[in-house]
Amino acid sequence: MTSITPDQSHLLRGRFVVPAEAAGTRLDLVLADMFPQFSRSRLQAWLREGSILLDGATVKPRRRVLGGETVVVDVALPDVMTDVAEALALDVVFEDPDLLVINKPAGLVVHPAAGNRSGTLLNGLLYHAPDLAALPRAGIVHRLDKDTTGLLVVARTLEAHKSLVEQLQARSVRREYDAIVQGCPVAGGTVDEPIGRHPKERKRMAVVAAGKPAVTRYRIRARFRSQSHLRVRLETGRTHQIRVHMAHIGHPLVGDRTYGGRPRVPAGADAELLKALQGFPRQALHAGALELEHPRSGERVSWTAPLPDDMRRLIELLKKDLESHG
Repeated sequence: MTSITPDQSHLLRGRFVVPAEAAGTRLDLVLADMFPQFSRSRLQAWLREGSILLDGATVKPRRRVLGGETVVVDVALPDVMTDVAEALALDVVFEDPDLLVINKPAGLVVHPAAGNRSGTLLNGLLYHAPDLAALPRAGIVHRLDKDTTGLLVVARTLEAHKSLVEQLQARSVRREYDAIVQGCPVAGGTVDEPIGRHPKERKRMAVVAAGKPAVTRYRIRARFRSQSHLRVRLETGRTHQIRVHMAHIGHPLVGDRTYGGRPRVPAGADAELLKALQGFPRQALHAGALELEHPRSGERVSWTAPLPDDMRRLIELLKKDLESHG
């Protein structure tokens, strides 16, 4: 293992054009929109010290832009990353100079945190591509829960990071999930309900009036006797969004100990299905499809990841149960 030490500095360099629609706006506000991964106070400091130039000149943060100017970023970031690089087995679906797409297994935490300082996806990324240490959160722009499987995109450059963050904010990244839920919805639909911290249980999320906007669309792929296989599309990316929204409409995910309650076992189910439903070790959720605009070429690109073995096997058992009671 190697580590990124505090005395190392990493350079962030790039050249960008101020959007025409930003004309008349303060430069620091424009930069905050262009580089949402950095705080406005940090951007203001870089402007004052000349690490960010406007048309080749040092300018004050309150300078009003005309639109079309060139912004040059040449910033030294000490201590960008202090996490340990670890040689983890990563399932790399795609890799080029701008992007990495990873198929995350169940049990892999995305970011280090208290209790999970090592063995995370971020640690593995730092080993796989050491240059990611120069980017915020090693280029990770969105996350999957520890026990959710599937596709996750990582930026490899500052330009790619900015592009991906903007696409996520504009809701132009298409993310589709396979979910096995309790019960049988009558038809597909949309859940448009705000999500925030649970008012009493701070480790949980909930539908709350003061929460952030959240939109989840779902369609039915297969109905079984007491469960359904759904295809779910996210329009926003709130914490635990699919899990909270599905529980909110009365169809929590199979295996979800936080939001799911007791498993619903169809009457007369055999011992194998009973064991599978009662012992499913995680929420049955898989990020199976990802589509976005490539930061360099501008082309729409997409990837898919097959169902993991545990969800595939559960669907097989549910199909068998349906056929035997048909």
